[in-house]
Amino acid sequence: MGDVPTDICDGIWDDGEWISWDEINQQIQYKEWRARYPNADLSLVPIFESLIGAAEEYYQLTGSHLQVYGDIGELYGAITHGIKLHRNYAQGSDGRLGNYFVEVKTITPFKNRDVVEINIDQNFSTVLIVKVNANFEVRGKLIDRKALPAGKMRNNRLCINWSEVEEK
Repeated sequence: MGDVPTDICDGIWDDGEWISWDEINQQIQYKEWRARYPNADLSLVPIFESLIGAAEEYYQLTGSHLQVYGDIGELYGAITHGIKLHRNYAQGSDGRLGNYFVEVKTITPFKNRDVVEINIDQNFSTVLIVKVNANFEVRGKLIDRKALPAGKMRNNRLCINWSEVEEK
């Protein structure tokens, strides 16, 4: 028989071994994450949730925003769509989804308008537009480059409004 926990409330005896409540709770958490993020590398989910939580808490305490929304958008893409992120500051795109290069653009909660600018000279075939709203809820729209709406152009940058695009 294995070592008995010092406090019998620390776990349960199952199939010849002690299982802690922490292990049970972690398994429940992973099942919830897998249901919510079926394509996710689950090791990234706690980082994503901590980062969005830190951004919200910092804003509530200070009234200012941390400069983390680009990272939040990229992690959201990795978790929700399975995007394999490039190294930081890689030129051309933020990651890969299969054979497609993906550019991630994030709309922050402090923006006046839900618009992103995309440099059309960059090497990408898909765009993920991620929106973090004022309640720190995160949503995204994955769009093929060919399906991008014809919009306002400035210096080879296409301005796209969140409400004008539909996810593929």
